[in-house]
Amino acid sequence: MVALLPAFSLARIRPWRRKSPEEIERLRRLDIHRRGRIAHGHIVDVIQSTRAGQPHLTVLYTYEVAGVTYEVGQDVTNLPQIRANASRLAGQTASVKYDPQQPTNSIIACEGWCGITLLSA
Repeated sequence: MVALLPAFSLARIRPWRRKSPEEIERLRRLDIHRRGRIAHGHIVDVIQSTRAGQPHLTVLYTYEVAGVTYEVGQDVTNLPQIRANASRLAGQTASVKYDPQQPTNSIIACEGWCGITLLSA
């Protein structure tokens, strides 16, 4: 009976500890900001869409690492500074932070950093 108590407690606590997709994305951005390397990038497009009745904003950008060009999209819906300037972003230059172990994992902005030249000046 005593052996079941830790398993039962863990099963009851685990649902409370699950992170939402938004929280997982926020933690990913902060991790890349903390340990990422910087590359020169270019904003290709800004896409406004609706998912589950909520507006979403995605910034498409390109950057090059070790001779390989990457084209990536980042959901910046929860970053108000970028959302407010969305109409002016296409065609802008930017700094991109990427994971040196996995260069496809990158950000153009997060809660503590913005690589968009237009907004960081």
